[in-house]
Amino acid sequence: MIVERVLAGILMNFVEIMIGEKLKEIDPALDIMGSDRTVLQVAYQDFTNYLKFQWNLIGKGTQQCEILERLEKLTKDNAGELDAFLTVWRNIWFKKWQERVKLLIGKQGTNKWNKLNQPLTNVETIWKKIECKQELQELTIATLIKNGEICGTEIIAENLLKMELGEKRLQNLAETEQVFVTLNNTLRKARAISQSRGPLIFVKIDKGYYNTSE
Repeated sequence: MIVERVLAGILMNFVEIMIGEKLKEIDPALDIMGSDRTVLQVAYQDFTNYLKFQWNLIGKGTQQCEILERLEKLTKDNAGELDAFLTVWRNIWFKKWQERVKLLIGKQGTNKWNKLNQPLTNVETIWKKIECKQELQELTIATLIKNGEICGTEIIAENLLKMELGEKRLQNLAETEQVFVTLNNTLRKARAISQSRGPLIFVKIDKGYYNTSE
């Protein structure tokens, strides 16, 4: 088990390096390992979510190791194909990043930041207690990707679910009917925002540290 985790970590670092190099190609000014590391982290998260969607692994309880194993096989069998695929994905993803992400710099963005985060903070306790949140989040991610929204998928999916919980003022999701209603409403909103334009993710920059929120 320890050996598997070590190998998985090595492969994950390799994939991160590949994505980082691709991002540097399109924007040499990015400090991937420094102040712009959030860009790399979100890109890696989005890339693995995209692969899960393409490989029909969404909602199947797939572990990160399985994704990495498939990537390792693809790297060994056809590294050129993976490189070409990653280049195409990178171009689409980075265009979405520029469209969907807005930076809130220093104190100028404090009021905006607080206003955006308050509804999400209010449901944080409920969110932590939900046992099926991973499944709900993955289904929302799949809907976003299916509708062409490939950037910030995990962030947007989680926040859409939290906003739905806040609007309905639910205290829990213990009943199956509540789960379906919440999911259906969230998926409808995921499809709707995919047709919108402009920022969906706001990143606050403060002394070199980043926090993200829808």
